[in-house]
Amino acid sequence: MKKSILIGALSALAALFLVGVGSFMIFRSGLVRLTPGKSVIGAEAAKAKMEAFVRSGLGVPPTAEVSVSAATVEAGVYKATVTIQKKDYPMYLSLDGKKFFPNGMDTEVKAAEAAATKAQPQDIPKSAKPAVQLFVMSYCPYGTQIEKGILPVLETLGNKIDFTLEFVSYAMHDKKELDENLRQYCIRTEEPSKLNAYLGCFLKKGQGTEASCLKTAGVNIAKNAACTKATDTKFEVTKNFNDKSTYSGSFPPFNVDKADNDKYAVAGSPTLVINGVSADSQRDPASLLKTICSGFDNAPAECSKTLATTAPAAGFGEGAGSGASNANCGS
Repeated sequence: MKKSILIGALSALAALFLVGVGSFMIFRSGLVRLTPGKSVIGAEAAKAKMEAFVRSGLGVPPTAEVSVSAATVEAGVYKATVTIQKKDYPMYLSLDGKKFFPNGMDTEVKAAEAAATKAQPQDIPKSAKPAVQLFVMSYCPYGTQIEKGILPVLETLGNKIDFTLEFVSYAMHDKKELDENLRQYCIRTEEPSKLNAYLGCFLKKGQGTEASCLKTAGVNIAKNAACTKATDTKFEVTKNFNDKSTYSGSFPPFNVDKADNDKYAVAGSPTLVINGVSADSQRDPASLLKTICSGFDNAPAECSKTLATTAPAAGFGEGAGSGASNANCGS
């Protein structure tokens, strides 16, 4: 009897999956967005709510083995893996806990194809030496994606552009992101010529490689530590992290580059600004080179260089991924 009940519950889950495909597709390109200040229930509550829903809403018997992984934010919703009788089901929950999604359908590839056929020239102001600002969260998978895509462009154009890596004024990936933002900010301000080398190393594996990547890039570790400490104190980064009354919704502030965030209405990671105007670009090196070069009065020969047309994978690592331009962390 229990076995038949469980089979029925799993059949219900399969049916719910099909309903999800038809009605609740979660577009990683941004159908569901995360807005600072929006009511969220928190990862622990999301995990508990998913488990409760699976047991009550799907009729899984109390004796069945059910477990739920830690919930994480992905594409503006909570994602967790629900394991029922040793079979895994990826499931999603809206940030306010009110809508349950049994399936996430990744549309980045189709979005990229559509963008490629419908792309229109952007009205980017021109200058003799374009100013390029890239706003990211250091642990945002879409921020790291575009960083990997832009590094070959920076190597190609060199000092023909003024490039600055800046940071979104709130963090979505816990204290480690605030610490990494500070570390990279201090390389940017104290030893800017070493930032690209550090990023080239850090973006391969992420957390746990900070010390070795500082060494690989030749960063003065003592100088960087002193800078991060001073910057943390000046902008009250850790203090604000510990004081949740300062948060935007459930996210701590990172006010180091707040003036530029406000100036350019930066809402999420990544945000690319060229000559003071927000610019959209696919995240492969060739597209980024073309977009940035559109900001020159007279494009240099380097703008004709052939770069890779495949976007890096989102997140840390060296693989290839989609070039969708509108997947981001934040709003």
